[in-house]
Formats: sequence, structure tokens, C-alpha cells
Amino acid sequence: MIFPVKINRTERNSLLIGWNDNSSTEVSITKLRDECPCVHCKGESVIFDSYIPIKSPFKAAGFYEIDKIERIGNYAIQIIWKDGHNTGIYSWEILRELGEKK
Repeated sequence: MIFPVKINRTERNSLLIGWNDNSSTEVSITKLRDECPCVHCKGESVIFDSYIPIKSPFKAAGFYEIDKIERIGNYAIQIIWKDGHNTGIYSWEILRELGEKK
């Protein structure tokens, strides 16, 4: 199982993630927020019903600023954004994929 051994904020406004396989990935803060995996940001489908969020062109103050990062068990982190958004849980797999996507 792949998991991070360290996560650091960089001066380039990104997270640098060091993995237990000695690799590393860097994900911009903007990409993390734009790809937030929560229902309010990505939507969801349940049996015969779907929820598709409406994307606002306006961003609240602090939209792309991290307030803090909390570890969720042994599988994810939760990012608390300065605009108050805190429902996105970023699994190790999601973080790895975001870092590998260009």
C-alpha cells in the first residue's frame, strides 16, 4: 500500500508529498481545491438520482488558501480551507493521481 511519509507546503503554493516508495509528487493548492472530492464540489449519483453542483464563477475570500490539514485515519487527509470549506477528504490515491496529472 502506498502512503505518504511527509507532506509539506512549498513556496510555490503547492503541497510536496513524499511517498513510502521513495517517490514524490507535487500538487498545486489551486488544483487541490478545484478537484475537491466532496459531494458539494463534485456531485454524486445515488441509484436513480444525481446531484450536480452549480459552479460559481465567483470565489470567496480564502477559496484557494489552506487553513490547516488534518490526517484522517491511515487513508486520507482533510483540508480545511480559509473560506470555511472542510468537507473534502483526499485519500492517498486521490493525492497521488492529482500529483501525476499534468
